[in-house]
Amino acid sequence: MTSRRSVLLGLSATALAIFAKGCTPPQQAQRPIVLGYSSWAGWWPWAIGEQEGLFKANGVDVQMRWFDGYLESIQAFAGGQIDGNAQTLNDTISMIDQAVVPPVVVLVNDNSAGNDKIIVREGINTIQDLIGKKVAIEEGVVDDFLLALALDQAGYSRKDVEIVPMETGAAVAAFVAGQVDAVGAFPPFWAKALERPGSKELISSAAFPGAIPDLLVVSQTLVNERPKDVQAIVNTWFDIRKFMQENPQRADEIMAARAGVTPEELKLFSEGIIFFTPEDNLEAFSEGNSMKHMPYAAKKMADFMVSVGFIPKVPDMSNLFDDQFIRGYLKR
Repeated sequence: MTSRRSVLLGLSATALAIFAKGCTPPQQAQRPIVLGYSSWAGWWPWAIGEQEGLFKANGVDVQMRWFDGYLESIQAFAGGQIDGNAQTLNDTISMIDQAVVPPVVVLVNDNSAGNDKIIVREGINTIQDLIGKKVAIEEGVVDDFLLALALDQAGYSRKDVEIVPMETGAAVAAFVAGQVDAVGAFPPFWAKALERPGSKELISSAAFPGAIPDLLVVSQTLVNERPKDVQAIVNTWFDIRKFMQENPQRADEIMAARAGVTPEELKLFSEGIIFFTPEDNLEAFSEGNSMKHMPYAAKKMADFMVSVGFIPKVPDMSNLFDDQFIRGYLKR
């Protein structure tokens, strides 16, 4: 990047004279903000914001970067390659100590209410039946967390099953091919898993309300340096939700095309989430003593992840949640 010093040295004497009389040089345009997202029904609407010009309407230049692999999006954000990402709370906690710049949660898009599933082969009917079996899962991310929660609830741990670590798409392919006994998956992958004859859902996120909030997380640097743009992004999300309500057919077309699913699959996958209103967001950001409150949920999740070996220690989460942009939207 050219330094300010080299720019000034390169100016002509005339230009310097004009500058000295009080004229200001043209400002360099701010670079676009790059946000990552991947295949989750609660995040597909971001494509509407891009295609319908809703970011531009709110005065912010945003590029949405699609990741075929959810884990890849987290790695890109943690490595500072993108400014923000659509990801879950537990995965955000997992990356805090590895991120180049601290992550900040600024928006809750939705809660998983059945869209994360553990799919099993014929003959497995309970969590106990799963003990000792092979489970293909994207290790350390959201459906691994769901599996751990389900096992813990039944009095077991991840050590009681044989984890076969694989990217979600590959994990589903292995399950359909009969190479493993179960798979953890989110849309659209679990629909493919259910194509295996005799397969069925064993448990889903519906059994753990509030355990899997789906978020927009941005870097602390972006919050510090471009708060007005972060506010515009949050405002755009609620404009997207309004567009979805007022133009359902067009919204569904955009989302289905982006996700690579049929309109029927789009409807099915959307039934497994609960979109959050601004008021829902305010409650989620507030202190409380249930999983509806993210500060409480984050502490419970972090303690649990340490206990099962997801992370070595509970990270500092004192600056993880920032509700100023939700409050800003409600004050408009």
